[in-house]
Amino acid sequence: MIIQYPDGSLPAKVCGLTRASDVRLCLDLGFRCTGFIFVPGSPRRISPEQAAALPAGNALRVGVFAGLPADEVLRIMKTARLDLAQLHGGEDEDFCRTVGPERVIKVLWPQRFAAARPGDVDGAAELLHAECLRFAPVCALFLMDAGMSGGGSGRTLRREDLGSLRPSRPWIAAGGLAPDNLEKAFAGCSPWAVDLNSGVEERPGRKDAAKLKAAAAVLRGLSGGNLSNKEES
Repeated sequence: MIIQYPDGSLPAKVCGLTRASDVRLCLDLGFRCTGFIFVPGSPRRISPEQAAALPAGNALRVGVFAGLPADEVLRIMKTARLDLAQLHGGEDEDFCRTVGPERVIKVLWPQRFAAARPGDVDGAAELLHAECLRFAPVCALFLMDAGMSGGGSGRTLRREDLGSLRPSRPWIAAGGLAPDNLEKAFAGCSPWAVDLNSGVEERPGRKDAAKLKAAAAVLRGLSGGNLSNKEES
């Protein structure tokens, strides 16, 4: 299973987009993915029709879902012209198969496993590894989020939460990321991309152009294997 993205793209997904001007800036800066939220109650939620009207460019278009049935996810994906579905609601393997394994970003919360095995770093890592093995056949990507469930916790994912994780799918690092801590997010691990949302906003759903440009500058400035633009399988 190959996840393709534009050559030279910046390894980040900018999520919670609601405005055409913000999407255009993300495309101009070369971010790998644009993200749109369809979770009931989210302050960044938009309709499928609004998302469809936003520019597409060469970025992969990602929808964020939680608490919706699979057939509704599929309907929204078609209407909004989405490439991938990021599943934040604890959806099981059958749900992922219905959406299509090649189109699923499965969200996991490493800190949940750490809480289940307090003080036992190896044990928590084993639980996380087992969950990765469970979902690898039914997803294209993992997203490792901070907090215990849902999203938008404001917490930052710590390197120690991941243990010696080497998932069998490319993965996205999420949780409290902003231009000033992006370099740390890549230190010692190799995410396929990072997830940017509140850390590049003026307020929910309205991105800050200066922060987006600062994040892009940091990502361009980073060097080494972690930012390789080769395809991963």
